[in-house]
Amino acid sequence: MIVTTTEAIAGHRVTESLGQVFGVVVRSRGLGGNIVAGLRSIIGGEIKEYTALVEDTRRHAIDRLSINARLMGADAVVMMRFDSGSIGQTMNEVVAYGTAVKISPLGGAG
Repeated sequence: MIVTTTEAIAGHRVTESLGQVFGVVVRSRGLGGNIVAGLRSIIGGEIKEYTALVEDTRRHAIDRLSINARLMGADAVVMMRFDSGSIGQTMNEVVAYGTAVKISPLGGAG
């Protein structure tokens, strides 16, 4: 499954647009992670526990997006974007979204 943030995929053409596709994940750090992150926020700088949480959540959202696109019969997702936000004080939501498409390779050079 090709997932791209661009409208076009190099070496391919879009043959059919299948519609919107999403991958949604909501995560919460455990109590221990929140305590460590809280202590780090006092000192300042990057809070690695939350960085890791967001990176992992984004990967998971892309995986769900890809699964949903395959279920629609897609070969690729174009114009993929992320949206994220907080739910309460302890949860983070990430949505990966884009357009599910069918693609085919471009013909030979001419």
